[in-house]
Amino acid sequence: MSFIETEILIKLGLSGILGLVIGLERELKRKPVGLKTSLVISIVSCLLTIVSIESAYLFPRDHDVNITMDPLRLAAQIVSGIGFLGAGVILRRGNDSISGLTTAAMIWGAAGIGIAVGAGFFIEAMAGVVLLIISVEVIPIVMSILGPKQLREKEILLQLNIREKESIADIIGEIQQEGISIKNIKIRDLEDGDHHIQLLITVNYKRKTTDVYYSVSKIEGVRGIQVESL
Repeated sequence: MSFIETEILIKLGLSGILGLVIGLERELKRKPVGLKTSLVISIVSCLLTIVSIESAYLFPRDHDVNITMDPLRLAAQIVSGIGFLGAGVILRRGNDSISGLTTAAMIWGAAGIGIAVGAGFFIEAMAGVVLLIISVEVIPIVMSILGPKQLREKEILLQLNIREKESIADIIGEIQQEGISIKNIKIRDLEDGDHHIQLLITVNYKRKTTDVYYSVSKIEGVRGIQVESL
């Protein structure tokens, strides 16, 4: 086995290992793009980068025609082409919240790591993976402890059924007295005469969702309640 072939295998192997790290992080969080997808993205991105670089210098030439190629031409197309996978994991929920943006970014990151390894930037690729994991795992925890108040809060979707229209304002006031901040209110009349109240609330990140449920369900006038952590 020649030195060039060994180097290519090392690149593909390292790319696979780094893609494995990214995939495990997503897999542990039960995200739609997990281990296998991240591995494929990272390894194939590395392979296409190697092919792009090698073909630029190994392309046959003769005395009459001199064809030149950009060594990273294929790699440049990976960055834009990987967007179709990222778009597939971005979801809009029924409550108008958006999910999947971090996973889409990690897909893009896995492709970038594969390109970096394929181009021979081993140290940079490994540093990139370390920084990616720190960014999505460590920084949010630090900011939830030391950051501004908004970063120390979590959002919860609260849905209530209330019978008496006149009691809506009083119930909302009692909810706020429970240490709950209300960001958005949506009120809808139901066919049975009840009123459906949808509240987007924020509470301290340490506060359990069950605690919010118990606090709100004991308020007089609340006939039904549904709580969803965002």
